[in-house]
Amino acid sequence: MASRINALLPQTQCTRCGYPDCAAYAQAVATGDAGINQCPPGGEEGVRRLATLTGRPVLPLNPEHGQEGPVTVAVIDENWCIGCTLCIKACPTDAIVGTNKRMHTVIEPYCTGCELCIPVCPVDCISLENVSGTATGWAAWSPALAQQAQARYTSRQKRLVREASEHQARQERKAEGKLTDLGTHSKHTDPAILERKRVLIEAALARARAARQADSPPR
Repeated sequence: MASRINALLPQTQCTRCGYPDCAAYAQAVATGDAGINQCPPGGEEGVRRLATLTGRPVLPLNPEHGQEGPVTVAVIDENWCIGCTLCIKACPTDAIVGTNKRMHTVIEPYCTGCELCIPVCPVDCISLENVSGTATGWAAWSPALAQQAQARYTSRQKRLVREASEHQARQERKAEGKLTDLGTHSKHTDPAILERKRVLIEAALARARAARQADSPPR
């Protein structure tokens, strides 16, 4: 049921529903832990779609989670952008490009209007631009855009997991390198101190390997 509910959501990944992403909200709706009226991007039409699927009564959109509105895209004022990369890290669909201390810009076709980049910007150089006029909710959004947003979000999540794994592997290799010649990598020469350092590094490596093995999918 959760996957069918998720397929009816706009996939903006905006978190306004109170959950970290659309899939988590769909799971909560499926288990009865969340109402069907917590998705402002889906609006009233979204509530009706979820009501039809779940058999629950149609309810007004819960104002605690926001109001239905037009589709928007983020726009960065490049004259004020300081290149902090915080908006890049916040964007759930990798719709912002740029590097540290260099101007950032938004790839508009990939922006879902989630607004997550706005509060993290330290210089308030990001604004929202209405791109759907008076059309709101599913009258302004489309299944094709939702599928694109979901695909980009899924790709980003996989990339983050891969990068974290690669970083951990690099750290492990550095630690293993130190273990092979601890004396060279240490300012201490006392054998007792070196042995304590060896024990600590080996313990840290063991924890890292155990964590990686626990996170690895079963074969």
